[in-house]
Amino acid sequence: MGFLAYLILGLIAGAIAKAILPGRQGGGWIATLVLGVIGAMVGGWLGSIIFDAEISEFWSLESWALAIGGAIVVLVIYGFITGRNKAGRA
Repeated sequence: MGFLAYLILGLIAGAIAKAILPGRQGGGWIATLVLGVIGAMVGGWLGSIIFDAEISEFWSLESWALAIGGAIVVLVIYGFITGRNKAGRA
């Protein structure tokens, strides 16, 4: 998969992950893109370790599931990190 396809996959996976997670996540499109791409990489890495699967094709359902799952994991971790920072300031 090419670099541009990976960015598009990350952006869409990040947006879907934000829609799936309850609550309000901060960040605009750039944050969504960054978290989505990081999530796609995490999802591909975890998928290769756990399920022996990879993100290799843009139109593969397996690639999308791994990217969205990874983006959800990254968003949850990001929420814990930013939630702790906000709680510590109050």
